[in-house]
Amino acid sequence: MQKTETEDAHGAGTPRHRSAWNHLLWIPIVLPLLTFVFNHDGPRVFGFPFFYWFQLLCAVLSMVTIALVRRLTGRDR
Repeated sequence: MQKTETEDAHGAGTPRHRSAWNHLLWIPIVLPLLTFVFNHDGPRVFGFPFFYWFQLLCAVLSMVTIALVRRLTGRDR
């Protein structure tokens, strides 16, 4: 039996969404891996070194990006 485009590896009928908006998900994946971007102490925000508040900013950016892609691809149920 051949799998249709809407079947996954287990045969479930979940649709596959292939949209150009999904490429935005690379931003929160790659940005924290670029250590040269945040490998310094300053500037400090409320006494926190750049490294710490940049990581928190990346977490917020990830949440916003995932929500945006989900909304733009029409996968909100």
